[in-house]
Amino acid sequence: MDKPVLTFFCELETEPLVALFASPDLLTQLKDLGAGISLGILDLSSERAAVVQRLNREGIPVHAWLLLPKEQGYWFNLDNITQAYERYEQFKTWSRDNNLRWEAIGLDIEPDIRAIEYLRQSRWQGYWYLARQAFNRERGESGRRAYQFLVNRIRRDGYRVESYQIPLVVDERRAGSSLLQRLLGIVDLEVDREVLMLYSSFIRPVGDGYLWAYAFDAQAIGVGSTGGGVNLEGVANTRPLSWAELQRDLLLAFQHTDFIYIFSLEGCVQQNFLPLIRDLDWQQRPHLPIQTARQIERWRQLARLGLWMFAHPWVPAIALLVLLRMISRNRRK
Repeated sequence: MDKPVLTFFCELETEPLVALFASPDLLTQLKDLGAGISLGILDLSSERAAVVQRLNREGIPVHAWLLLPKEQGYWFNLDNITQAYERYEQFKTWSRDNNLRWEAIGLDIEPDIRAIEYLRQSRWQGYWYLARQAFNRERGESGRRAYQFLVNRIRRDGYRVESYQIPLVVDERRAGSSLLQRLLGIVDLEVDREVLMLYSSFIRPVGDGYLWAYAFDAQAIGVGSTGGGVNLEGVANTRPLSWAELQRDLLLAFQHTDFIYIFSLEGCVQQNFLPLIRDLDWQQRPHLPIQTARQIERWRQLARLGLWMFAHPWVPAIALLVLLRMISRNRRK
């Protein structure tokens, strides 16, 4: 492909959402880009349905980014599977009643948003909230099976399913571990398209290397953030990407995938990035962040080793016993 397929995440409450899509210029820009929208389903209102109907009429692909009320955790995770099922059934009824068409259903797999609130209030309180779940193996296995069943149900209803995943899930998958899934409440799912959220703005100054290191494992790549979304102030660096940073990330991502997701549409509109993306020369070669990517890869190797050892605790235990036995024999000699 000479350019990627772009999808913009949009995570707005009803009133600003209606105001954003009231502009005919925005719809023209999206069609010029051939871009789709992954629309956060923050509510099941008639106003949100009207926005989807308009996008359907304009031929702009719309992905349903399923979300929960914040008091239920907001993102999908091991602690809200029951609410996730209920939300999907409510979403189906709402879609049918309003004759809404969807390109795909997106499941955003992230830790409970309440953990972020705990981290903002007290680091130790947040860490304890997460750590107390880490040793509950049954929670992890039963939760994964339940979510995979939900994925299969959505497929049977005729939808393609995509997941929005934090990249650590790749390292855990390689290590054959489930510790991070239990610790963070995330779920490693088999879906039609997995989008790794490689937001370089959250890990400055090595964000470009972070993106490049994980891009080799990505089916699709999410870049950002250009602004908007959940308030992470006090937990992560939330300064939006500049155009130079976004351009760099887009070109790096296109070296590995034809499917790029940009967080967020509202941030790009606010910074007037859409015309710049339209005019971007996708064939230019970006500067490759080799050094920072190697640094990230070293961290990943250590993380995978730790996860593997946690998943196979008998291996270091046996190695320690062998070492102690050798030391004991040498002393006797």
